[in-house]
Amino acid sequence: MGHRMFVAVALPEAVREDLAAFLEPREGIPWVDPVQWHLTLAFMASVPPARADELVERLARAAGRVAPFALSLGGAGAFPHAGRASVLWLGVDDAAQDPLARLARGCRAAASVSGASPDGRAFVPHLTLARLRRPVEATRWLRVLDAWQADPFVVDEVELVASFLGGAKGRPRHEVVATLPLGADPLPPGEALREG
Repeated sequence: MGHRMFVAVALPEAVREDLAAFLEPREGIPWVDPVQWHLTLAFMASVPPARADELVERLARAAGRVAPFALSLGGAGAFPHAGRASVLWLGVDDAAQDPLARLARGCRAAASVSGASPDGRAFVPHLTLARLRRPVEATRWLRVLDAWQADPFVVDEVELVASFLGGAKGRPRHEVVATLPLGADPLPPGEALREG
């Protein structure tokens, strides 16, 4: 039996606390617990235990090929759309879209080659804030969420996280399996000289 795992960008504590404080007084929506907040790059429903080490190695190489970059959260959205929203989320700024997409492609390729087929849905970088039991008309909530703006932060690592169902309050329990630095791939010969 394989393990449920995902690769994600974690939020800095200051950003997490600021967003949690913004949402706390806003009742009427079942907000996701702030400890569960992350930007998912790849989700694997079943990682074969015998190939977990290989997966970590391949993910490390994929992360190493993308340089650290700045990311700012902001701009609310809904899946499938605001008129019948079942998920509310925050987006990321334009400058972070390309490096996030490259990271997601690399992580999904690493998962596929390691025998852990990733979720095949198109990659849309987002931070899930609420999962609704029944769809709602969410235009008002999106306006509220649009008012929140975070300070940018530097993404310099990604996490491989194991997700165990049946945690407290019915939420999955998350356990970080590996932390993988960005930009750690050795530079090609000659590049090092230009760095200085």
